[in-house]
Amino acid sequence: MARKRHVIGIDSSTQSTKAIVWDEDGRAVAEGRATIALSTPQPGYAEQDCEDWWDALTVSVSAAVAAVGADTVDAVAISNQRETVAFLDADGCALRPAMVWLDERSIGSYAAYADQMGRDWLHRTTGKPVDTIPVVYRLDWLRRNDPAILDAARHIVDVHAFLTGRLTGRKVASWSSADPFGIFDISAMDWSDRILDSVGVERRQLPDLLKPGSPVGAITEAASQQTGLRPGTPVFAGGGDGQCAGLGTNAMEPGTVYLNLGTATVTGVYSPTPVTDLHWRTMTAPTGEGYFLEALQKAGAFFVNWVVDNFAGGRDDPGAFDRLEEAAAQLPIGSQGLTMTPHIIGVMNPHWDPAARAAIVGLSANHGRAHFYRAALEALTAEITRGIQAMAAEGLALERIRAIGGGAQSRLWLQMLADAAGLPVERSRTVEASALGAGIVAAVGAGWFPDYPTAAAAMTAIDQTVYPRPEFASQWKSLCARQGRIYADTRAYGRGMIDGR
Repeated sequence: MARKRHVIGIDSSTQSTKAIVWDEDGRAVAEGRATIALSTPQPGYAEQDCEDWWDALTVSVSAAVAAVGADTVDAVAISNQRETVAFLDADGCALRPAMVWLDERSIGSYAAYADQMGRDWLHRTTGKPVDTIPVVYRLDWLRRNDPAILDAARHIVDVHAFLTGRLTGRKVASWSSADPFGIFDISAMDWSDRILDSVGVERRQLPDLLKPGSPVGAITEAASQQTGLRPGTPVFAGGGDGQCAGLGTNAMEPGTVYLNLGTATVTGVYSPTPVTDLHWRTMTAPTGEGYFLEALQKAGAFFVNWVVDNFAGGRDDPGAFDRLEEAAAQLPIGSQGLTMTPHIIGVMNPHWDPAARAAIVGLSANHGRAHFYRAALEALTAEITRGIQAMAAEGLALERIRAIGGGAQSRLWLQMLADAAGLPVERSRTVEASALGAGIVAAVGAGWFPDYPTAAAAMTAIDQTVYPRPEFASQWKSLCARQGRIYADTRAYGRGMIDGR
């Protein structure tokens, strides 16, 4: 009988780590999960203990390996939360809590730093519009406010490098895990010396860089004892969770838009060249070839849940969403005049304004819970559609949207997206696309497939397709235009809140 063979894709995300065992058909055979605590010691701060990343990995991987046997695991790769940074001493111990991508302590200084460096130059070089999320702005904040940390840090690492260091003894950042830091030149595929000099960081403090898919090393004896993986199991360079999700939905396939309807929304399209625009941020691809253009909103399903909790009866009742879906589906496009913006934690593309705040416009006594629910979905649909339309205007051929994440379980939302964008929406077979993307990297590294297109075609699948209804296109065009004007009319309110904080 042929030996069973598996790969493990480890998704070390913001709130949890998932270790999923994949077979050659891209089916999840087993998994392990563990939560990761997030600390907010004061407004605008978001921190984690990087030891929790390792503890969550060991718990989740141990459970996954125990289910299939270590001898069946051919390779491992990591998908990691992006723009999260740890500062370590020579022994690999943290000098301070890691700063998570949600951290906004640089909100008072990031614009001045960008002006000093040149906004256009920063955008072209790093692919990232000016925003608080790239790590470079927190490095500048530390240089201004706590320079001793930067000077004392022997290692300044992303989550990928921290975990590969523990697994193999070699701290490695792949191109696609390094570039979200905003100190990486996405054309040269290297750290930017000019940016490093501006924040007083030296190359020796940063992890080794590898092309995604390259071998990092092998599981050490010590890591084997903690994870259950066989010593010598190869580890291949994975990358950022957003890019890995693109690979895990086979968005390398021409014409495919990947859409993560998770806590945040991420809309990505493959591009062979590093095109930059305010409608997206330009990320290196997890295969090491080309780029993903990503349009994002920090509050995706998080915004929908917030609306349900505050205006639509709450989520305590397990049947609440089914009733809201059914009632909202009976309402006309436009929620009978109730219109929202979902910017409760700022807006990313195309405005890149962390001070933006949400708005609810057109409220009347005739509006009820279903209107609030539908208006929330419509607001996110409008934001996503504008990003897709901007990518299409760049000349990229867009033929389909492939959706993942918890929001993809909403048939109503998928229909809205299909109607607004004028594209069929396919729901991916797995919601764990980031872990699958890492699994595909491991599968190619292990020699299961000759290349990424072959691997992605074999290991990804769809389970539902929702088609656009052209008869509603004009109504969606009108709604998207109306919803898009609200930001400019209300932006001063958010700015006043931030300035007075």
